[in-house]
Amino acid sequence: MMKPSAESISRLAASTAAQYSSDTIVILGKGPSADQVHSRVFKDAVVIGINDAERIHPTDITIFYEDWVGESVAEDGLRSSAYVTSTSFRAPDRTVVRLPFQPLSNDAEDQVLLRFQDRSEVAIEEAMFLTGLEIARAIADHRDRQQTVYMVGFDFTPDAGQARAASSQYSPELSARRRAGIELQEYILQNALYTLKDTNLDVQHVGTREFSQLTAELLNERFHVAVEESDVPQPVDYEDVIMPTVEVTAEITTNHFGDLDRLEKLVRAAHSAGADWVKVQKRDVETFYTQEQLASAYKSPFGNTFGDYRRQLELGKDGFRFLDELTKDLGIGWFASVLDKPSFQWLTNDVEVPLVKLPSTISEKRDYLKYVAENYSGSVVISTGMTDKSYEDWLLQTFTQQEALYLLHCNSAYPTPDEHTNIGVVRHYANLAAQQKQQEGPRIVPGYSSHDYGWMASALAVAAGAEMVEKHVKLGNTEWAHFDAVAVDLTTDAFTEYVSAVRQAQLHVGSTQKRITASEHHKY
Repeated sequence: MMKPSAESISRLAASTAAQYSSDTIVILGKGPSADQVHSRVFKDAVVIGINDAERIHPTDITIFYEDWVGESVAEDGLRSSAYVTSTSFRAPDRTVVRLPFQPLSNDAEDQVLLRFQDRSEVAIEEAMFLTGLEIARAIADHRDRQQTVYMVGFDFTPDAGQARAASSQYSPELSARRRAGIELQEYILQNALYTLKDTNLDVQHVGTREFSQLTAELLNERFHVAVEESDVPQPVDYEDVIMPTVEVTAEITTNHFGDLDRLEKLVRAAHSAGADWVKVQKRDVETFYTQEQLASAYKSPFGNTFGDYRRQLELGKDGFRFLDELTKDLGIGWFASVLDKPSFQWLTNDVEVPLVKLPSTISEKRDYLKYVAENYSGSVVISTGMTDKSYEDWLLQTFTQQEALYLLHCNSAYPTPDEHTNIGVVRHYANLAAQQKQQEGPRIVPGYSSHDYGWMASALAVAAGAEMVEKHVKLGNTEWAHFDAVAVDLTTDAFTEYVSAVRQAQLHVGSTQKRITASEHHKY
């Protein structure tokens, strides 16, 4: 007879299964191989996450038994539709199923596997993938047909750590007991896979263990559409894919709040989504604002004045060094919007900022802009919101000794109405770049700084010739911080989708050279 715990899982399985038409389930762990699996694998699949694996990808069901997981997922914003837990965790507007917890000891493997095969009662096993597999079985029972289950992120390599996107300040250190538990769980998984042979689950472990059916690379190939070369001889031997260069920038601004842990999460999430650059801001608070503004009442966790708030948001030398080292380790670039002369002098002398950005907000501070033009020969990124053709002419006359001049078209309204994005300006900047190639002076790089919703305008900008696109990002919401209306939340898939759309636009634009491609041939 089915006990209450099994009945609650059956109901959860039925409601989850009703949301998808595919027969694919992903059980997601936090092993480092999870970074290698493309987000397309998760599309249209039921995703069951272990602990705070929802940091890697949103899940339909999250399973956990330790309080730190609840704190972790709550910090970044809940990314699961339902939670199965033994804790007192609460999630308003989400389904929460409470099950008893069954700890694992070295002499209890038989009891664990006995419960797994008996199925009359369901618990949160310390080897939580067993609970995930039981939910998958319940989904298969409901659908009355076999389900394909991919186990992603279960590497059983404790020394290798966890996936970058799943890093959490709450996650406990790897103790001797946890290490032993991980080794024991690998043995239990092999027994479970044996048990599930010839059942309504086709379980495929993704990894490099002896019992793995797939590597991450092979799994990715299953979910990508491959165009095979035609058997018909091709007239010209060209490369099959030609894509224009487009650099994607995740604009963090000061959304790190001066918190290096938060900054790291932002950078790692942007890198995981496929960005080429992250960008922060730097201003000298004491001179950028008036003393009256700084003394104004402003409630925040950092004090009761606007000055308290703004001073906290600025990175110091240690913060920029941390950013520089982190981005070098990850293989992503960084640069900064530099809003005033003291910040420019400090960053270029003490920190060596890779690129200098001059945003639209200071376009009227011509004395400062001219100072940068005369004292900096590196590449400069300039947004042109709230300006017209006369500003463009002044820029081209003033910035003559830089390595490259990135001209980013933007509209400074947050959000920018669709009818005011004027992506044709990007085409104009691309034409300027083509003309500049024949002349002396900095290389012009056309681009677009997106203050509109979504990815459409940025994709069109790529088609118009943009070689850099920029999108504002944040990490969840707070009750006290100011976020611009279009900042993309990195705790969701929105920025990954944005980057994917930009890359797809690159693919569609392809080459300017008319040619016969490998996919076409004469029919008559």
